[in-house]
Amino acid sequence: MAGQLTLSIVMPEREIVHETVDEIELPGAEGYFGVLPGHTPLLATLKIGELWYRKGQEKFYVAIANGFAEVLPDRVTVLAELAERAADIDMTRAQAAKARAEERSRTPSADLDHERARAALDKANTRVRVARHAQTHR
Repeated sequence: MAGQLTLSIVMPEREIVHETVDEIELPGAEGYFGVLPGHTPLLATLKIGELWYRKGQEKFYVAIANGFAEVLPDRVTVLAELAERAADIDMTRAQAAKARAEERSRTPSADLDHERARAALDKANTRVRVARHAQTHR
């Protein structure tokens, strides 16, 4: 379809999104970037963050944790370590994971892997933010 993109978001075990969309914003390693139909081809590394895509006037949100995006003029393929649609996130579990990650980060320990603890906290915060989008659209 001219003027639209095919978006595919794939994790190692399954595809979670396959949609025809109007616009996409991705959490690139160098910062967020937008994609419209006709975009110049590129490969991008993705970080932990929110991906959103728009169909008409409606936006849909996905929590992404690390991966790559292949951008072509008519499609975007996201290969992600983890990806979760806003509607699929259990807010109670997401908030509990956030609390655990915050507690681990506050508790100094010689065997604490600070990079992993920071990544866990980033993932938990992203899941809570993305889940809030689903709550506001119910």
